[in-house]
Amino acid sequence: MATQGTRPSTDLPPVATEYNGRDRNEFLFGWTPQAEIWNGRLAAIGFLAYLLWDLAGYSVLRDVLRIVGY
Repeated sequence: MATQGTRPSTDLPPVATEYNGRDRNEFLFGWTPQAEIWNGRLAAIGFLAYLLWDLAGYSVLRDVLRIVGY
């Protein structure tokens, strides 16, 4: 039931676009605003991969701290 101030959720655009009409999440090579989005995504994946590696028992940080005597 759509009123004058609202519209149904099926009427939304399928992709959120920037002011220039391009997809905000599209991979573009170079110094672009999308680079920060992709950098954050890849950093999160890397951080999760390190945590899983550490939980599996292959801790590099623990070995380095043991070598320096901490």
